[in-house]
Amino acid sequence: MITLGIIEDQPTIREALLGYLCAQSEFSCVLSAASVEEFLAGIPALPVTPRLVLSDIGLPGMSGIEGLAHLRQLLPAVEVVMLSVYTDAERVFEALRAGAVGYLEKDTPLPLLKEHLLQVAAGGSPMSPSIARHVIRHFQPAPRPALEPLTAREQDIVRGIEDGLSYQRIADRLFLSIDTVRSHIRQVYRKLQVNSKAELLARGYRR
Repeated sequence: MITLGIIEDQPTIREALLGYLCAQSEFSCVLSAASVEEFLAGIPALPVTPRLVLSDIGLPGMSGIEGLAHLRQLLPAVEVVMLSVYTDAERVFEALRAGAVGYLEKDTPLPLLKEHLLQVAAGGSPMSPSIARHVIRHFQPAPRPALEPLTAREQDIVRGIEDGLSYQRIADRLFLSIDTVRSHIRQVYRKLQVNSKAELLARGYRR
């Protein structure tokens, strides 16, 4: 059996979790509390310590994330799953960095919650789908804005740069003043979102 601890300050939710999970043959509920402080105080008197802890984040006193370090200090082998209404990627990362092995939404159906806890016991790290999407979006690069098209004259300037010509030789080729060439180059850099000739060449505009 998996020894289980629960930290949840809302009595109705805590009782629902206890009532369902403690009735499952896979779990043995050894300790429940309304705060991290209360939970930590109860550990020394336990005949059997919890292998898995399900903890809320928004708790009175110490938060669930703050409590992770204290739990792991008292119970080095414990695995903690956060159960929270917070789904932002920043909060998820904070919990994972602190040592949580899973992060689930508070409205997760109880049968699914059970499956997630069994995954943790088997070595998994479950996340609610919406939380996983937040995390994935965080790592996805922001879409680049569409590049503004170059005029025919600006394309001529780019060809001169890619051909290795100096600004003066580009001016001579196109029968322009060097100041006009420089003005066109500033517009090219702005439109192609580059800051130097090297970046322009690396971008390979003509290709």
